[in-house]
Amino acid sequence: MGRTPPRTQSQLVEQAKALAALHRAGKPLVLPNAWDAASARAVEAAGFPVVATTSAGVARSLGHEDHEGAPVEEMLAAAARIARAVAAPVTVDFEAGYGLAPDEMIERLLEAGAVGCNFEDTDHGAHRLVEAKVQAERIAALRVAASRSGVPFVLNARVDVFLHEFASEEARLEEGIRRALAYRAAGADCVYPILMREPASIVHFVREVRCPVNVLAAGGATSVPALAETGVHRISFGGLLHTHAMRDLRAALETLRLST
Repeated sequence: MGRTPPRTQSQLVEQAKALAALHRAGKPLVLPNAWDAASARAVEAAGFPVVATTSAGVARSLGHEDHEGAPVEEMLAAAARIARAVAAPVTVDFEAGYGLAPDEMIERLLEAGAVGCNFEDTDHGAHRLVEAKVQAERIAALRVAASRSGVPFVLNARVDVFLHEFASEEARLEEGIRRALAYRAAGADCVYPILMREPASIVHFVREVRCPVNVLAAGGATSVPALAETGVHRISFGGLLHTHAMRDLRAALETLRLST
């Protein structure tokens, strides 16, 4: 299987529209996240309509750690290899932007062949949440940059409150909803409260934010039907498949070692 030709402007527009249209409540977009060209091709060959990347899997396959431990040029090059390997729309886990200005970030992702990205509200250098107002301004700037590009780039705004300490679960959920509403108003197409797992909390979150919601299927494929019932529009797996693949590789290597 060879590379796909570079995507034209019209192809990027059509793929971005197709990606956005697949965010449906009750029949969510399921994204088994890929980390290289081979895994991306496997996702596409299995019949999934979109290829999403995992920052953890990509970074580790390049010899780095997650949380922006990999150089931005290496992450963009990996995204471009993935996009060249498949015909499906590609959305990239771009963490907190790797320090790129909004215009450059959108330009470089489109050049790589991506038509969407995750953008999170954790400051990895300071190990804390970015102030919601500041993050909303960053999302608004990304939306302006995407509009200038002519491609309806799909911005998935990650809400990281479940990764940080809060006084109570009620306070955490309230802050997550507040941030999601602010990010949606700023131009996000979808919001992603990563690690929100309680079904009742997910249902409440979906009802309150009234926009496409992405959740993490931390429990694996068996959790997908249950998550679909909560009304979410998008289900992703993060680094889970990469972790499983590496576990299987280690088990195979151990079997081989014991047989020699």
